[in-house]
Amino acid sequence: MTPVIQLIKKQIIPELSNDTSVPFQVYTEHQLDKIEALKQLSEQQRFEMKVVSKVLPFRVNQYVIDELIDWNNIPADPIFQLTFPQKGMLAEADFEQMAEVLRNNADRSVVQKTANDIRQRLNPHPAGQQLLNVPQVGGEHLEGIQHKYRETVLFFPSQGQVCHSFCSFCFRWAQFIGDKEMRFSAREAEQLHQYLQANKDISDLLITGGDPMVMKTSHLTAYLTPLLRPEFQHIQTIRIGTKSLSFWPHRYVHDADSDALLTLLKKLVKAGKHVAIMAHYNHWKELATPIARVAIQRLRETGVILRTQSPLLNHINNDPDVWAKMWRDQVRLGMVPYYMFVERDTGACRYFEVPLARAWKVYREAMQQVSGLGRTARGPSMSAGPGKVEIQGITEVKGEKVFVLRFIQARNPDWVQQPFFAQFDAKATWLDQLKPAFGEDKFFFQDEYEAMCEKQMSSKVY
Repeated sequence: MTPVIQLIKKQIIPELSNDTSVPFQVYTEHQLDKIEALKQLSEQQRFEMKVVSKVLPFRVNQYVIDELIDWNNIPADPIFQLTFPQKGMLAEADFEQMAEVLRNNADRSVVQKTANDIRQRLNPHPAGQQLLNVPQVGGEHLEGIQHKYRETVLFFPSQGQVCHSFCSFCFRWAQFIGDKEMRFSAREAEQLHQYLQANKDISDLLITGGDPMVMKTSHLTAYLTPLLRPEFQHIQTIRIGTKSLSFWPHRYVHDADSDALLTLLKKLVKAGKHVAIMAHYNHWKELATPIARVAIQRLRETGVILRTQSPLLNHINNDPDVWAKMWRDQVRLGMVPYYMFVERDTGACRYFEVPLARAWKVYREAMQQVSGLGRTARGPSMSAGPGKVEIQGITEVKGEKVFVLRFIQARNPDWVQQPFFAQFDAKATWLDQLKPAFGEDKFFFQDEYEAMCEKQMSSKVY
C-alpha cells in the first residue's frame, strides 16, 4: 500500500485503517424479507417489490443499503430508485398478471412462465445485440463477443456475468435472469485472442458484462496479459466497464486480491497500453463516501484513466443540477466525464425514460454550469441499432422545428460525424420514434442499415 493511501486512511477515514476484510453481503429476490431497512415500508409496498423482482433482476449489497441510501427519504432517494424494484417499472397489465399469480400461490413453474412471457415483451436485446453484433468465423458465431464498430470489440467473460448490485434500469438486464439463451458470455480466452489477432483493424477491447470487476484478479490476468505479446500491438486500448466504484469500492482497497488487481493494471499501463476504467456513475451520491474516494485514488496511482458515463434517468438524475454537481465532483477527483446516454428501449425503460427534448435540455443546462474540463461528456447519446446517435440541439430551419442529430459512432464509419435532421417531436424518447425532416422519406443511413439487417438474418436466425 502506498504512503499516500496510508495517509488517507489514517487522517480521513481512520475507521478503515484496521479493517482489511470487509464482508460482502448480498440480497436477491429470495432475501427481500431479510433486508432490515425494508421493514419500515408497508406490506403492500413490499409485495409490489416482490412482484417486480419476479420479472426484472434484483440484487443489492449491504454497502449500498448502509452507505448510499437515505432511508429517511424513501421512496424518493435516487439510490433506492436505482437498486430496489418499483411498481411503475412494469406496465400495469404485466404487473397485475404477475401479482395475481403470486396471490394465488401458483406453482414455481407457473411463476417462471409468466415472468418469461412478460420479459419477451420488454425487448430483452435492444439494438440488434444478438442478431447484428455477434461476429462469425467460418460460419460459426463467436458467443461472448460483440463487434458492432470496426475499431472496438466487446468481450463478455463468463466469470463476469453478474454485478455487485443490479441497476434497476439496466439495459443488459436479460444477462441476469438465468436464461442462457438471453445471455452473452465466453468461457475461454483463446477464442477472444484468436479473433483479435486475426483482425488488425481492432484497436480497442472493451471487457464488459455484467461487471468484469466481480472476477478474481487471476481471471482478468489470464484474459489481459497475453495482449502484451507483439502480435497484439494493434490493441492499443483496454477498457473495463464497471459499476464497482459505486457498488463495491472495497474491490480496490480491502478485497483479498485488491493489490494484485492494481499491480495488473499498472503492468498493462507500463507496457504501453491505454487502460481505461469506464466507471458507471448515476448520481453524485455514489462519489461521496470515503471508501469510494480512496478507491478512486488507488486506481489513479496505477496510471489508468477513469472515464465516467450514465444514462439520463427519470426518478434518479433527471435534473441538470445533479449532473453538474456529479461532473464537477468527478473532475475534482481526477476523472473524465465521457457520456450522457439516453435510457435504452428495453426492460424498465417506461419508468426511467424522458423525452429526447427534455434530455437535450438537461444536458445543455448542466453543461452551462461546469468548466471546460467538465464539458468532455458527449450526449445525449442513443446507442441505437445503426450506432450512437447524439442529439446536438433543437432549432428551426426554413420554418420547420427540428432535432439536429449526428453519429458519434456507427456500423458504417462513413456515417460518423455526418449531421442529419428529424422532425421535432416533444414526446419521442428513441430514434425509431423520429421521422426525417423536410419531407424526406428516410434518413440517409436507413437503406444501408436495413440491408445489413437482412444480410445478417439470412445467415442465421436467433
